[in-house]
Amino acid sequence: MSETLSELLDVLGLTEMPYGISYADTAPAEGFVPAAGPALSVELEQAGRIPWPHVFENFSCVLGKLWLARRKGQAAYFEAARYGCPGGSFYLGFHKPQLEGIARYVSTGTPGTPMHGERYLCSPASARAFFTRVDPRPAPARFCVMEPMTRFTDGQEPELVAFFARGEVLVGLANLAAFVTDDVEVVATPFGAGCSFLVSWPLHYLAKGQLRAVLGCGDPSARKFLKPDEMTFTVPYALYTQFLARWRESFLTTDTWGVVRKKIARSREAWGEGK
Repeated sequence: MSETLSELLDVLGLTEMPYGISYADTAPAEGFVPAAGPALSVELEQAGRIPWPHVFENFSCVLGKLWLARRKGQAAYFEAARYGCPGGSFYLGFHKPQLEGIARYVSTGTPGTPMHGERYLCSPASARAFFTRVDPRPAPARFCVMEPMTRFTDGQEPELVAFFARGEVLVGLANLAAFVTDDVEVVATPFGAGCSFLVSWPLHYLAKGQLRAVLGCGDPSARKFLKPDEMTFTVPYALYTQFLARWRESFLTTDTWGVVRKKIARSREAWGEGK
């Protein structure tokens, strides 16, 4: 870990290392990965050849695997054959377009089946419109890898960097993003699944030429894989490097932030996380 990152985490009151997200043709030597699942595609679905019970038998949330990795300081990784969740497979870029069964599952469900419907969107049509809008980039390599930033040595760069933080720390991250970009709308809080906030939405904005930080996780289904009150805050690597280069110029060195740091310390104490 660079000395600059260590100092930034300290002033933010963060004890957990952020995770870098990248795509690679080689899997990590160790880490958490879902079990293999049935192949997914619109063509297979239209032919009635997706065994949905088997898909959900092996269900594994992207944030669930990441939660296990975070607790051990290890990597979580995914590929088209080992996706864990059909939603995650789509958001990480392993299949497109999204399946009609998932459009129904995210919305009103399919009567007479275990696909009861999460009711996060009001109709399958609304879900299909959302999938089209977020438009995940096809995976550029075999594996999507999420691992601590300490794993990235000189010359290695992730595409995205994800922080895990509660409200007071998020205030610091959000205001730092505005400071270094001079963009008062730099933080986006779109609708989506937990993994879309980590990967799909940041890459979506980048593809449009927009350097955006994405605040998640507003996905009720993924909340169980985060600490109470914890959210994700994902930034492109280029924005992360600006954090490291310029945080000392910002409010993070002022007495005002010193008051917030005291609240951060009280929060950590209240959650039994020490000082």
